[in-house]
Amino acid sequence: MAPSSSRKTADFKVVNFKVVDFKTEVLRLLKTKNVNADPSVLEIPPTPEMGDFAFPCFDLAKPFKKAPHLIARDLAEQLKPSAPIEKVAASGPYLNFFIDKTVMIQQILQQIHQQNEDYGLHPATQKVVVMEYPSPNTNKPLHLGHVRNILIGSSVSHLFKQAGHKVVQVNLNNDRGIHICKSMLAYQKWGGKELPEDKGIKSDHFVGKYYVLFSEKLKEYPELEQEAQQMLVQWEQGDKEVRKVWKLMNAWAYGGFEDTYEKLGVFFDKYYYESNFYDLAKKIVEQGVKKGVFEKDPDGSLFIDFANDPDEGLHHLGKKIVLRGDGTSIYITQDLHLAKQKYDDYKFDQSVIVTATEQNHHFQILFAILKKLGYVWADKQHHLSYGMVYLPHGKMKSREGTVVDADDLIENMQDLAKVEIRKRHPDLSEVALQKRAHMIGLGALKFFILKVDHQRDIHFNPEESISFEGETGPYVQYAHARICSILKKYGKKPLANVNYRLLKHEDEIDLAKLLGRFPELVLDGAKHYKPSLIAHYLIQVAQQFSKFYTNCQVLIDDHAVQEARILLCYCTKLVLANGLKLLGIEAPEEM
Repeated sequence: MAPSSSRKTADFKVVNFKVVDFKTEVLRLLKTKNVNADPSVLEIPPTPEMGDFAFPCFDLAKPFKKAPHLIARDLAEQLKPSAPIEKVAASGPYLNFFIDKTVMIQQILQQIHQQNEDYGLHPATQKVVVMEYPSPNTNKPLHLGHVRNILIGSSVSHLFKQAGHKVVQVNLNNDRGIHICKSMLAYQKWGGKELPEDKGIKSDHFVGKYYVLFSEKLKEYPELEQEAQQMLVQWEQGDKEVRKVWKLMNAWAYGGFEDTYEKLGVFFDKYYYESNFYDLAKKIVEQGVKKGVFEKDPDGSLFIDFANDPDEGLHHLGKKIVLRGDGTSIYITQDLHLAKQKYDDYKFDQSVIVTATEQNHHFQILFAILKKLGYVWADKQHHLSYGMVYLPHGKMKSREGTVVDADDLIENMQDLAKVEIRKRHPDLSEVALQKRAHMIGLGALKFFILKVDHQRDIHFNPEESISFEGETGPYVQYAHARICSILKKYGKKPLANVNYRLLKHEDEIDLAKLLGRFPELVLDGAKHYKPSLIAHYLIQVAQQFSKFYTNCQVLIDDHAVQEARILLCYCTKLVLANGLKLLGIEAPEEM
């Protein structure tokens, strides 16, 4: 049975909280000397000794008719800071601003304490973003490439939601075509009445087994290729027996996919099926012919040639067939229709499609065609591409073929997590072991993949990713669990009305300032489609917490200091949990 067209989306609540925007205060002070600037130009100095915000004076050189370092020097002398700005100082071409640390720490920690798990959630923008991923073929199980696709798509969706946008997550099932017919034909010939449950095989792996079998039998029976082509023709003609096998095997594929999606903690608001619209796409091409966008080749195929386009920036796209001479559609044809269908369904402000980098050229052509067809929303499309994922040779084996399957990878990661947990907790019950292994194993997998910029290739080492030390998911999870242990020993609810002036150690100040950057990091991550920004930020937070905890004892006899440091611990825990949630990772209370 095919998955339902929609599932409930998690609700997000916005908590309004009046805070002092320190950047705004800096800009307001600059404006007193007729310097108008955007918040985005303010930088974070490389060291705390250089202040909290830095304003580069390079762009002022022309209007002020001075060298940038002289402008910075003069402004530092002329500006009269007032609370919460304590001091302004020049450092070469930069103007550095120092914020009252007690005011800053109090605001950051009170805001986190009040907003709790909503810290980092921005007010609603009314912007609608459609995220399309992972768009699998229904002839085999999800594999390692799909895992990266799913993790990127899901995490970027979380970032968009946290940035205040309405997000619709959609999934295209490529459920027809010659590849689908190959697994169907193999099952017809050699499957008999065999069922997945009879063999104890996960249903999508069962389908994949016959796709692999087709390739093996093809070496012995070359005529199978022609038979598969004939089966595709029969499918398009509505042959009852062929359609029956198609529905059965697709149902097996969908059931397996859903199980894997659930393991990875992802869901979709709507499913699209290629079989529902592959033929409808031809209408868009026909309209393009009438508009003079497409031309006809002598063999009857329709194409677009960018080589002679008035826009020289499109010449590299070359010639692209959009409809074969026999009238059958190809991928680009179907994608034209799907793009329009998504806009008709959701009137999106932005449509993001997650696929591998080898599809870059395809989507450049698709977006260019949509623009030439006159769709006003054509420029609202974005192809979020990602690099390859490589595994150390011989580390893992697949059940079918040579591609590493998602289920095998997940199982392997959980097994590795069990080994690490057993080293630390040999007496842990089997139930508790399974629960922790699931959280830590998946956390390691997700974090390792998401911490790498999506455009770069990944060399994924399972053993390295599961380490409790270094820049890993378990390291960040351990920091969260460690704080939970501290709070449990403290035994009381952390309060926000503490003496903030007692948080004066440089490690306390640096940790609080770092926590205050989280909401802005969310916006940056959403703007640039980069979950990696969040992953690296969480590593920084975990490292800074470790430094703070080493140098500032928390559970001490001085109750006032203890309460202030407990609050700092509590707020760090919340930020770690909120950040991990954006990556689809659970924050365990025990490791």
